[in-house]
Amino acid sequence: MTDHAGLSGLEAELREVVRGEVGFDVTARALVTMDASNYRRVPAGVVAPRDADDVAAVLEVCRARGVPVVARGGGTSIAGQATGTGVVLDFTRHMNGLLELDPGTRTAVVQPGLVLDRLQEAAAPHGLRFGPDPSTHSRCTLGGMIGNNSCGSHSVAWGTTADSVRELSVITARGQRLRLGQGWGGAPDGLRALVEGDLARLRTGFPDLPRRISGYALDALLPETGADVARSFCGSEGTLGILTEAVVRLVEAPRARALAVLAYGDEGGAAEAAAGLLPLGPLTVEGMAADLVRSPAGLPEGGAWLFVETGGETAAEARARAEAIVRAADVVGSLVVTDPVAQRALWRIREDASGTATRTPDGSEAWPGWEDCAVPPARLGAYLRDFRALLAAHGLRGTPYGHFGDGCIHVRIDFDLLTEAGVGRFRRFSGELADLVVAHGGSLSGEHGDGQARAELLPRMYGAQTVRLFERAKAVWDPDDLLNPGMLVRPAPLDSNLRFAVLPRRPVDVVFGYPADDGDFRAAVRRCVGVAKCRTSTAAGPAVMCPSFRATGEEEHSTRGRARLLHEMLAGELVTDGWRSTEVRDALDLCLSCKGCRSDCPVGVDMATYKAEFLHHHYEGRRRPAAHYSMGRLPMWLRWVARTRTAPLLNRLVSVGLFARAGKRLVGIAPEREIPELAREPFTRWWRGRRPAGSASGDLVVLWPDTFTEHLSPSVGRAAVRVLEAAGLQVALPPTLHLRGPALADGRSRSPLSLLTARRGNVCCGLTYVSTGQLDRARAVLRRTLDLMEPVLRAGVPVVVLEPSCAAALRTDLPELLHDDPRAARLASAVRTFAEALEQHAPYWTPPAVNRPVVGQTHCHQHAVLGDTADRRLRESAGLTGELSGGCCGLAGNFGFEKGHFEVSKTCAEEQLLPSVGGRTEATVVLADGFSCRTQLEQLAGVRGRHLAEVLAEGLEKEAEMGK
Repeated sequence: MTDHAGLSGLEAELREVVRGEVGFDVTARALVTMDASNYRRVPAGVVAPRDADDVAAVLEVCRARGVPVVARGGGTSIAGQATGTGVVLDFTRHMNGLLELDPGTRTAVVQPGLVLDRLQEAAAPHGLRFGPDPSTHSRCTLGGMIGNNSCGSHSVAWGTTADSVRELSVITARGQRLRLGQGWGGAPDGLRALVEGDLARLRTGFPDLPRRISGYALDALLPETGADVARSFCGSEGTLGILTEAVVRLVEAPRARALAVLAYGDEGGAAEAAAGLLPLGPLTVEGMAADLVRSPAGLPEGGAWLFVETGGETAAEARARAEAIVRAADVVGSLVVTDPVAQRALWRIREDASGTATRTPDGSEAWPGWEDCAVPPARLGAYLRDFRALLAAHGLRGTPYGHFGDGCIHVRIDFDLLTEAGVGRFRRFSGELADLVVAHGGSLSGEHGDGQARAELLPRMYGAQTVRLFERAKAVWDPDDLLNPGMLVRPAPLDSNLRFAVLPRRPVDVVFGYPADDGDFRAAVRRCVGVAKCRTSTAAGPAVMCPSFRATGEEEHSTRGRARLLHEMLAGELVTDGWRSTEVRDALDLCLSCKGCRSDCPVGVDMATYKAEFLHHHYEGRRRPAAHYSMGRLPMWLRWVARTRTAPLLNRLVSVGLFARAGKRLVGIAPEREIPELAREPFTRWWRGRRPAGSASGDLVVLWPDTFTEHLSPSVGRAAVRVLEAAGLQVALPPTLHLRGPALADGRSRSPLSLLTARRGNVCCGLTYVSTGQLDRARAVLRRTLDLMEPVLRAGVPVVVLEPSCAAALRTDLPELLHDDPRAARLASAVRTFAEALEQHAPYWTPPAVNRPVVGQTHCHQHAVLGDTADRRLRESAGLTGELSGGCCGLAGNFGFEKGHFEVSKTCAEEQLLPSVGGRTEATVVLADGFSCRTQLEQLAGVRGRHLAEVLAEGLEKEAEMGK
């Protein structure tokens, strides 16, 4: 349905009968055009039902109008079955509850939108868990798992989702409410007759595999299998009925686990060994090769690995079972891990493969489509050899990984889906691979379902007669073909509806260089494949991504949601006004530019950069929001204040209520915010007036006077100078660098400072200009900075940057904005954090023994861009004990100060930052290297955070006092 009158009539009718949200606007539709597959369909609208009555009402309206209905959970389906052209039912907003959990019967009653991790968290205190656990467990829903018959890494022990289902409540397309179970429970009229009329085919036409997901599970309706209608419904991909509630079985979780990591010379050796380990009763047998591992740290040396998990009543029992597996395995190396934290880190390597596999080792794009074929485990090694040969014959590349113990392989292949010739090869390869899988006795799908990607090829696996039986079964449940048409039966061609077909054929004119995408903004946007790691409700460990989604719970404020809107902007079908789009602008408005996605997204989506690019084009030649002029150009205003020495006057004025309120309204600052006090003496003015500390003879370092240190926290700069000089380093400031060493007879200085020529001007990282999308100004500022820093770059002197966000801007934004200037890369490589400078240039210096516990939060840019390994070692050397939390403080530079952002900013802080300082004592040090983090702590919790340099400087002072 594409006509506007039809859409508006459908929307109006749905709004009359549905209590949940009804969205027919551009944003609502754009967010669900794609799942995690290669396919794209534009829906008529989206409904978030509140209950089963809403679902029934939607079905009644859509049936009368002939509009298809598609059920959608987390939207992580890889075969295209979570997209459609009609009405999409989004179960994640309301029908997402755990209704009951009974430890006695080991069952739970769940709604379809419940995320798997929420069920696991509720079951864990009772020693229970839901058996299947896909790598998307933090965002996939139970409804989606039932629809796809999902499995996960523990299926060798606990089977598929179908093995864990007891009863299902569904509504058919014609409004019947059925309770599905065993013994023909809830079967629609005609289903039993269909089965009993073709028993021979059902007994012989289905391969016996642990991972047979393809087609309808009609063999579950055989009398010898209990005529289990609920089991048969699993894996039907929303084509038979709409699930509204499920009773699922739970299993007893082992009290202790151990992980044996077995190393093999190559993937073939690992594949051939997997089946032989099954008699030892492992919980998992997962495999992956070296080219999918970003860093092999922590893994035994080898070319491929099996991750084999064992369980037991005690840690010793679990370890003994893991060691027995190691002894039974013929390996080139092994590792047994019992520490839960270390196990989690290793498992994260395996789970992230779903994203890292989307890029080949040389950075080329790789795509799903043949993501999860399965063969008998004993044939896996032979199948992989034939599979590799088929890839080579077609000139394709892909790295298999996955559930080796079940014979199920995941792989992303570098199909060219952008050209007609490439799509043709994709089609030919698909047919030949289907034949190869069948020749090995396998299933086209072993986990993710057929969808559009494989349904066309089901006759090659089942034969025409069985496929016709599938069509008849679909007609029994859904005679009007209302539910998810084009999936499983009467499918759309596997090479139609490709999501890449709508993108522009020519590169888009952009400002950033996008070096990882060969300068192509289209390729940058294509990076998001929909695995939805950004949709997690909690940030695990040190992770940051995606704070705005966790604050709002709205898809449009997730990294994936924003990427989808950018894709639609480029496509120009739904979002028709390009860079001027208000829909894209509004979705990006709550992006904090934390850069968390740059590191936490498995495929390296960098939404902070995309946001800056979009804002640049969106406001080009137009008036900007007031905050862009005030906070976006903050360095300029603060330099004016410093020159005019009006900081005391401004501090007094902003303390006057009426003036402060009017001023904040004028410059776009949130009324809830307090304006930080300006320093009476900027850092560089203090530097020029200080007496040199002595004759340091160590390495020269240039200390970067960032805007925040210069005008708002000069105490941090003074402390850093104290510590760096105590470590024996020579410290200078740009751009005017004073010579302090005695000159040689020929006029040359003994110090490298002689290489640095004094210049006038102010250096700046351009951060505030970038974050507000003022990229022309940012480029001008950065070019002037490079001119001023040229002597430093020629001398090869390290540049110490105290503010993490400024260091990150110099490391990433600078070379990507000025990709045409080789000096940009040189300055980026010269940047050192405070801890890195001490570790690299004063390696034998011993910091003061502070010996105090610390709390606080690792800066999001430190986590995403800079890394905190050196900081951890420095804290440990100083006796600062304890872990800093992850997440984002929520202030994020100008973001938290802008009008309309306060509540989201506060919610972000309440997730990890504020709880991290809640249990402190008087002895506890609150560490916060970023000015934003310190400001957020002060304004929301009344807590003073300090930079690590300040803590160490204080330690030096105490040591000096004690030595007197």
